[in-house]
Formats: sequence, C-alpha cells, structure tokens
Amino acid sequence: MSTNASRAVPPPQPKVGALIRARRRQLRMTLQALSDAAGVSVSHLSVVERNQATPSLGTLAQIARHLDVGMEYFIAVPSPQTGLTRAGQRERFAVDGSSIVYERIAADFAGNVLSSLLLDIPAGYRSETVSHEGEEILFVLDGHITDRLDDEEMVLGPGDSLHFRGNRPHSWSNDTDRVVRLLWTGTLPLFRARAPVSPPGPRRPSKS
Repeated sequence: MSTNASRAVPPPQPKVGALIRARRRQLRMTLQALSDAAGVSVSHLSVVERNQATPSLGTLAQIARHLDVGMEYFIAVPSPQTGLTRAGQRERFAVDGSSIVYERIAADFAGNVLSSLLLDIPAGYRSETVSHEGEEILFVLDGHITDRLDDEEMVLGPGDSLHFRGNRPHSWSNDTDRVVRLLWTGTLPLFRARAPVSPPGPRRPSKS
C-alpha cells in the first residue's frame, strides 16, 4: 500500500457559520444579543450563520471575542515567530469561504496592543458595515479602495491612508477590476489568546 493511500483522511471541518451558530447556542445567546455585542447587523450575522456570507477577519474577531473563544476556534492563523517577517516568506491565510488573502506581520509578545496585516482584496469585494472598539489605520499599497466612514465615501489610492476610531460605522469595497493590496493596522484584538474551546464535532447518535 502506498504512503499516500495509508494516510488517514481528516474529517471535514464545520464551516465558520456553523461554528458561530453552535457556539452561540451553547452559550444560550440570541442572534440579537451577539449582533449588539459584536457591532454587526442581525441580517448579516444571520446569513453568515447560514454560510451564505463570509465575515471579514475583523468581524470574525469581534464575534469570537463575544463568544469567548480565540480565533483558532474558527480558523488556523499562522503566527510570526519573531517581529521580523520577510517579503515572500510569510504564510498566507483566509477565512473559510472568503476571497480575501491575509498575511500577518505583527508578532505576539506580552503587552502588545497592535494587530497588523497585509490584505489582497479581489475585484468586486465589498465588506460588511461594522463598528467596534479601538482604532484602525488603512494604508493603500497598490490599487484603489473605496472606504465608507459614517456617511462619507472616499476613494484611496496608492500612498493614501486613513486613520479612524473603530466605533464609527465603516466598510470598504474594491470597485475596480484589479486586486488591491492594503496594509491594515489597528488595536482591535484579533489574536488575543483565550482559553481553548474545542469546535463541535459530528454528532453521535444517542443511545436509547
């Protein structure tokens, strides 16, 4: 028997939406309560739970925080071993079902408050509208991104930046036909460690 054939096939993992719903129900939390806590609309949260939409990494971090789990409950996120990262050597990752590709450039150490990522945003992508604690800085490296902050809409191009409080409703979209590369930095706690909680596995039939 070949080596490949002898390897056990891992069981399929639940999608992000199913994991959110299962954990919310485990905590006996209503959809409205999670929506209010995470700063995401009920309608968007509902379609996310039905796996009809994929939350951005920031939104997923807010949801994880208020479900009292770490990001690793939902996705595998590579962590830089040191504060130095090299172009072309960083591990890339995505939220299950999302077309945005992330590269993590901020390290973990005691007392750190910043999170920082490089984002490749595909043509036509539009984020949900969110609000949360902390602050954010966007810096466009390549392409043009349309940002909506409160009732103001602005287009940012290469070299442009935007710094704002996270509690202001905001969203962004790539309305062009090319990938946008963006540097995002903020104090939103994306990867703060929490007590591990095992994702729910497949249900076993109950014994009579």
